[in-house]
Amino acid sequence: MISADALIALVSDYNPKTNKRLIKLAYSFGEQMHRGQFRHSGEPYFMHPVAVAAILTKQQLDDATIITALLHDTIEDTKANYSGLVNTFGEDIAQLVDGVTKLTNLQLSSVETKQAENFRKLFIAMSKDMRVILVKLGDRLHNMRTIRSMRAHKQLQKARETMDIFAPLAGRMGMQWMREELEDLAFKVLNPEGRSSIIRRFITMQRDTGDVIERITGDMRYELEKADIVAEVFGRAKKPYAIWRKMKEKDQSFSRLSDIYGFRVITESEEDTYRALGAIHQRWRAVPGRFKDYISQPKTNGYRSIHTTVSGRDGKRVEVQIRTRQMHDVAESGVAAHWSYRDGVRSQNPFAVDPAKWIAQLTEQFDGEDNHQDFLEAVKLEMYSDQVFCFTPKGEVVKLPRGATPIDFAYAIHTRIGNACVGAKVDGMRVPLWTRVKNGQSVEIITAEGQIPQTTWLEIATTGKAKTAIRRSMREADRERFITLGRELARSAFGHVRKKVTDKALEAATKQLRLGSVDEVLARLGSAELTGREVVQSIYPDLIPQAGKVVDVRRAVIGLSSGQSFQRAICCEPLPGERIVGITFRGKGVIVHAIDCARLTEYEHQPGRWLDLHWHDGSHPAVYGATLELTIGNDTGVLGRICTLIGETKANIADLEFKDRKPDFFRLLIHLELRDAKHLHSLMAALQAESDVAAIKRYRNPTPTVGQAAVS
Repeated sequence: MISADALIALVSDYNPKTNKRLIKLAYSFGEQMHRGQFRHSGEPYFMHPVAVAAILTKQQLDDATIITALLHDTIEDTKANYSGLVNTFGEDIAQLVDGVTKLTNLQLSSVETKQAENFRKLFIAMSKDMRVILVKLGDRLHNMRTIRSMRAHKQLQKARETMDIFAPLAGRMGMQWMREELEDLAFKVLNPEGRSSIIRRFITMQRDTGDVIERITGDMRYELEKADIVAEVFGRAKKPYAIWRKMKEKDQSFSRLSDIYGFRVITESEEDTYRALGAIHQRWRAVPGRFKDYISQPKTNGYRSIHTTVSGRDGKRVEVQIRTRQMHDVAESGVAAHWSYRDGVRSQNPFAVDPAKWIAQLTEQFDGEDNHQDFLEAVKLEMYSDQVFCFTPKGEVVKLPRGATPIDFAYAIHTRIGNACVGAKVDGMRVPLWTRVKNGQSVEIITAEGQIPQTTWLEIATTGKAKTAIRRSMREADRERFITLGRELARSAFGHVRKKVTDKALEAATKQLRLGSVDEVLARLGSAELTGREVVQSIYPDLIPQAGKVVDVRRAVIGLSSGQSFQRAICCEPLPGERIVGITFRGKGVIVHAIDCARLTEYEHQPGRWLDLHWHDGSHPAVYGATLELTIGNDTGVLGRICTLIGETKANIADLEFKDRKPDFFRLLIHLELRDAKHLHSLMAALQAESDVAAIKRYRNPTPTVGQAAVS
């Protein structure tokens, strides 16, 4: 593990004015908070935050970001809290640590609707301070580098999440080196045989052909020197995953792939980049259609470079990137270049983009879209896209993803233009709306009053903005009819489970489905975007039994030593699925508390008694106690209906305790036996849908004796 002094030295190399005292304080604080915690590999846990901080020093980031890396797990995994961080390190750092904690708690690889909602939260967090996502990317990179110590199913989950979300996000931010490493590390887990096969073939090819990189690099240096151009030349073979992806995209075997080498030319001026391009094209034949000038048309994340592909020695195709040193710095750091330091001051790189403007551009097209699935589709389309540059008849540039059509072009200009589109001209020629536009083409959109988007446009459009606008327009056109039909479908669906469709039930379903209004739920039900089963299950999920292996109650908690027993604290009644911590007691084993239990403050000065625990994954039996406080109407049969509903959700009533009796209402405590936190939340949602329930909340006993607990 890197020492505090060694880490400070890494920061001081690019920022001599760094606050050494504050970094050393953060190092000591994090080390103390994580003392006694260990990673799956058996190494001290604190080595992970230190490694993340070291990764971020390579991007020459500011002190606040480095300190956040050191502290990024303290709020989540230790007894440290937000107010304590504010007092010790200031509001800025405390907010950054809290932001990383909230990102960590997003389960981005979960089901689609929740994943889309979490993407929204991720973009919101990024919009507040981009440094939060930089720390999270560094955290993910180190976790992927050490992933072999995790359980097999966790490795697969993290690798898929990395491949689907974090690697494309790093690429979109311009941090291509990080994207490539994340992809390759995930590829190693998801398809180890495929990766090994690529490496074996590559080694065989090198043995047969010799060091191609060294020869071509030497040839390029010779041509540049001959043209009196001062430049650095670097060459490398592409990562195994990049080669694998090309094989899949082109449907070619490894032996037929040609452009598996990449070369980079770093010049001293922008003028020299074009001179270098001319020298390379004079020596080697350029491959048609493989030239991109991102200097005259930069990417939105600030990336500038000239890309070309040429036929090198023995007919081998090689990709060449040509850029200046300042362009290269932004290409390596992407949006993070905004925070880079040199010689103790913020780096003045003219090509670094303002993160606030960048994130605004990225999220602008998703504003107002309340459909989670549409939002997720739009985000993924944009994150994975490559760009083409087209022109309006007035010469304005419009950036679109590769494969875009005139429909996408129209909506990129304005939603009103897209909705009224009836045709298009490309370079003056009338073309079908499904035509794929290409780099440099001029596109003219033909509009007409009264035109509305057609259903077939959803198949033609490729951008998230266009698809979102088309769906919204179609929904609005038929909204009233769909709402009426949706109400009938809801009545039928609820009738199948012997429930009534009350306004309160629909409001509860709206809340659970995270949609804007009851009318929105009904409209989607009527348009078949939602099913009656989904609406019913949103508030009565346990009416249909769930299959799965049941977790042994005696082994429900992970993190105990061999022979240690555990009990659940009655002060907070933690349930499977909630974050927990253990406190050791002589003769009683371990008492398990919820991480937010107020009683934990009694043990703050006894860190040796704390255990880092978590619940076993899987289906738990309904034996875990929890208590609800309900206020219900004092009418005939109300309590009976409440008890029946609890039974229908597969929960067991252990005890009833009346706290207050009035002529018009009862206030009571219901002691339940449940499976997990999700079971509790679904039961509360079902109870909230009942018109006789005026109020409901979870009850926790704040005054048990110290060490008192309920046996699990």
